[in-house]
Amino acid sequence: MTSRERVLTAFEHQEPDRVPAWCGASTEFWENAKRVLALDDEGLRQRLGDDFRRVSATYVGPEPPLSEGVTSRTVFGIERRGLGYGQPTAHPLAEANLAEVESYPWPDPKWMDVSTIRRNAEKYERQYAILGGDWSPFFHDAVDLFGMDTLFLKMYDDPEVVDAVLKHLVDYYATVSQRIFDAAAPAIDIFFIGNDFGTQRGPLLGEPLFRRFVLPHLQRLIDLGHDYGLKVMLHCCGGYAPLIPAMIEAGLDGLHAVQPSCAGMDLATLKREFGDKILFNGAIDSHHVLIRGTPDFVREQTREVLNIMKPGGGYVAGASHDWILEETPLENVLAMFDAIREFGAYQ
Repeated sequence: MTSRERVLTAFEHQEPDRVPAWCGASTEFWENAKRVLALDDEGLRQRLGDDFRRVSATYVGPEPPLSEGVTSRTVFGIERRGLGYGQPTAHPLAEANLAEVESYPWPDPKWMDVSTIRRNAEKYERQYAILGGDWSPFFHDAVDLFGMDTLFLKMYDDPEVVDAVLKHLVDYYATVSQRIFDAAAPAIDIFFIGNDFGTQRGPLLGEPLFRRFVLPHLQRLIDLGHDYGLKVMLHCCGGYAPLIPAMIEAGLDGLHAVQPSCAGMDLATLKREFGDKILFNGAIDSHHVLIRGTPDFVREQTREVLNIMKPGGGYVAGASHDWILEETPLENVLAMFDAIREFGAYQ
């Protein structure tokens, strides 16, 4: 099987030749791995056995100068500072009314250039499963615009303002992805989006609030992907098991970066209750296994995860977080991917 065939078979909850493999990594880890192994980007992906490739639009919109001490700015005008993505320096809609929401300087979807996406996808000659569409982290953007505490309070005290902000956010993301799909959908297989709804101890918000405020917008993005014949996979960190039934009802095809160390994310339970309804991606512990373990321990833990998750298809193997950290030993990551190949075969 090609990688693409392998992945799409797994999405149909059938058993391919072997469990597909996924690798997402921090820039620091990735660059170090290329240096140590003397490989380029494509060579490293092939060494790891990654069955996916990703194509993205390019931002070509305005770039006003950053304020002093600020390290980045989102497309919605939120300036951030600190390590990694940093933290917002302000929450401009924390006290906004409906009129102020409507007059906010929302971005133009045409700021994303989609002209090269199809060409970039077609260079892989349909050998790999191609991820495309805008990342669409609308819940994170709402947190940035309101502040997390204020967002949750407004769900009770000022729900119309929350609805208006979420609609503007998803209007933008849906239009960007529609432009991407109009340009390149025949060369894309999976609409890959990301919003974190979980913590180590459970969901950030309960099922009633999730269904009231978040699910309609998630549904809109899922329907958009399906309109173009694509599978839709959501990256979601943390312990979000109580929200999975609603996600399945909305038609979501796959959940990425399953974290077994979080509350409610027992792998055998997830597989038993939902494994025939939604694809799971991840589940090999990034923290306690990949960072702290030895290659032999990683190998055995990977085998245990595969024994639970691979029967019947519907599983992609990889780390339980998409951002393999710089401090993760390269030999452990290699051991994981080698074990996926060794123990992931169906015949």
